[in-house]
Amino acid sequence: MSVKDDSQQPLVILDRDGVINKDSTEFVKTPDEWIPIKGSLEAIARMSRAGYAVAVITNQSGIARRLFNTADLNDIHIKMLQQLKDLGGDIEAILFCPHGPDDGCQCRKPKPGLFEDLVKRMSVRLDNVYAVGDSERDLIAAHAAGAKPVLVTTGNGEKTLEDIAGYKSRWVESLPVFENLEAFTDFLLKPAD
Repeated sequence: MSVKDDSQQPLVILDRDGVINKDSTEFVKTPDEWIPIKGSLEAIARMSRAGYAVAVITNQSGIARRLFNTADLNDIHIKMLQQLKDLGGDIEAILFCPHGPDDGCQCRKPKPGLFEDLVKRMSVRLDNVYAVGDSERDLIAAHAAGAKPVLVTTGNGEKTLEDIAGYKSRWVESLPVFENLEAFTDFLLKPAD
């Protein structure tokens, strides 16, 4: 008989562009172009204060497209982390895929490679972990990795909701959908009845 280990710190996984910050068809290439979605950093800070570890898993193909480099990406993340720290929040890990859509890597969502990497790095299980995204590839990767996909309708979320409307899959039919990261956080932190 196996005993379930509930000692794991609660974890939430977030996509970045379209969930935490405004997305751009031109890519977010500099710290000045990184603009948080209203309430998103406050939501992450609330999760942090409630004892949740927060991880970010994000595709960043702008690196492969030579629109920016890893130093630029680090500068963007430093800005995000500083603004979050000012609100009392933290992000435990940021994992990114630098590859393009045709590179055939295992880390670019919808493949679950970065989720699997997170499991190894943080020694966690994903079976009770929400993974919040705004695109179909976020949801597919989360599901493939054994996490609990959640859709927010910020970023590409409205289009994603339309795209998956006809799917005949149990996990898609029961997919939690929230207006934004703030609304998801309200749900997450709601006291149990």
